Amino acid sequence: CIEAIKQEDPKEIIVVDANSEDKTQEIVKQLGVKLIVVERKGLAFQRKIAIENVKTEYVCILDADHRIIKNSLYSLVEQMNKNKLPYARAICYSGYRDGQDPGSGIIPSYRQVKEDLLILQGQWQSLRLYASDAHSKSVLEVIRREKMSFDVMLGAYITAEVSNPECPWGAHYDDAELKDNKQKNEREIRQLIFLAKNYPNIVSSVSLGNEASVSWTDHLVPTDSLIGYAKTLKSAVKQPVTFCENYVPWLEKLHGLADELDFISIHTYPVWEYKDINEGLAYTIENYNAVAAAYPDKQIVITEAGWATQSNGRGIEPSNVSENFQKQYFQQLMDWAEQEQVLVYYFEAFDESWKGSDDPLEPEKHWGLYKTNRRPKQAMYRPLRRAV
Repeated sequence: CIEAIKQEDPKEIIVVDANSEDKTQEIVKQLGVKLIVVERKGLAFQRKIAIENVKTEYVCILDADHRIIKNSLYSLVEQMNKNKLPYARAICYSGYRDGQDPGSGIIPSYRQVKEDLLILQGQWQSLRLYASDAHSKSVLEVIRREKMSFDVMLGAYITAEVSNPECPWGAHYDDAELKDNKQKNEREIRQLIFLAKNYPNIVSSVSLGNEASVSWTDHLVPTDSLIGYAKTLKSAVKQPVTFCENYVPWLEKLHGLADELDFISIHTYPVWEYKDINEGLAYTIENYNAVAAAYPDKQIVITEAGWATQSNGRGIEPSNVSENFQKQYFQQLMDWAEQEQVLVYYFEAFDESWKGSDDPLEPEKHWGLYKTNRRPKQAMYRPLRRAV
């Protein structure tokens, strides 16, 4: 067993022996392995002693009758180093209710955030927040004060640093606006660092931005700037660093940024790309696999995927959305994610009426699993199994 372990080139091997009467201690000494002799017998106690004496980042415990497959330790460590975040039931959360929106400064109260998180508690383990603002700080405070078990992917909301003529609804800014935006972005990154450091047991990862490089965005940020923000975050926080973006730019122009990140976060929306419900999951998996193939050494996390429930026909055919379709896609996606152990942040928890145009059927308003009044849609009629 020890000879096989040595072939894996571990940093350290420790043998804990409870005064065995065979030649264990003699053999261990001959092999040049660290030996700890204890009087008390019992596997649990011996394992405890071994762990207390380990100085390495990872520990693999084997009993005397165990055998190890060649290269198995190497493969395990490689996979753990690649996957910075474990699988969890995860969801995107923004708590803005009717009459509230980030632009106006009217944000959800502590009580309203607590009410939302109590709805989500037990079904979800991880939340994604989009900005390092007063609303996100309130969410972090609720989790801390109420002793809730959520962890959080905390984001920075960065705005346009260049104009984007490809944006369908217009994204032209004068030089003064762009200069001001750059300063705002730098402040937002500093605030993200501040919150990540002040809530280290809640913030599990940080994102330097959201959909700021895709061709149609109205808040385009050059890749060089994104790389700079990634380096700033990496040098300042202990949490893994990512950037949340549509899957397409990862395949076309973000390889330099990916080199600076701990993991890659993608968005995939089959219904926005004219797929029907029968094509939805397969298309999501296709997008995921394409990015995974492009970055075989990086963990790929889906930080947005969902299905709208209403549409006015702008971008999404009304016949292609409904609560029933959302339920189908949601259940299929969650089953796939659990089976494959892929971390997926479902988009999103609650409808947000402030988004998009004034048309009440604007699809941007209708992605939540719950309505703005917090009543569940069909997908939540049968709650998920409690998250462990």
